[in-house]
Amino acid sequence: MQSLVRGLNVIRSFNARHPRQSLAQVADRTDLARATARRFLLTLVNEGYADTDGSEFWLTPRVLELGYSYMSGLGLPSIAQPRLEQLSRQVGESASMSVLDEDEIVYVNRVPVRRIMTVSITIGTRFPALTTSMGRVLLAFHDAARISQLLKDAELTPLTPHTKTTPQALRAELEQVRSQGFSIVDQELEAGLRSVAAPVYSPTGEVIAAINVSTQSSQYDLTELHDRILTPLLQTARDISADLSAAQLH
Repeated sequence: MQSLVRGLNVIRSFNARHPRQSLAQVADRTDLARATARRFLLTLVNEGYADTDGSEFWLTPRVLELGYSYMSGLGLPSIAQPRLEQLSRQVGESASMSVLDEDEIVYVNRVPVRRIMTVSITIGTRFPALTTSMGRVLLAFHDAARISQLLKDAELTPLTPHTKTTPQALRAELEQVRSQGFSIVDQELEAGLRSVAAPVYSPTGEVIAAINVSTQSSQYDLTELHDRILTPLLQTARDISADLSAAQLH
């Protein structure tokens, strides 16, 4: 099991900021001895999950196979994609869907219209759940004990001057999201970025995913965000939830 954990840490050390790394960089980012890191990297190369030119290593597209079984079993991304594409066309903005992984959201669908963040968002991109509209939707429907533990353990680092960083403010925000059934995050993740998110329900009534529309603050003020984006977003979330129930019947 320890070897599996170490191997996964080696894979996770590669990301958008570090797509290519030397042996020394991988060892440093994973806290592994160089000999150990080298053994894992060469195993990944031999299995086709990584490649090397002798001085640097990088992942290959085959690593996508590692998540394919989860994605296929979930069924959700393929069901949601047409709805998200329709939503994006309707509002003229990017639409996404994510699921919760501990204290982070993971993007499982993305319909980009334009790049509105300094980082590129793709399938598999992760963000802290507490500072994102989709994350707050996903967290708001957890039980109180889970939320309390998360707020206790979270590193509440301000990402912008608008970021809520106190447990009291975040708890109140999650309570409001649960009550109203959607979340609006105004420039808390990145300056100039506004997003609104809604929950997607499983056939048994659990919140299993969230969808959102993201836009620049210069495009819509908060009133316009409510008027022009919130209604179609909520309808799309209901449609995806209904599609999931219909799919289970078949």
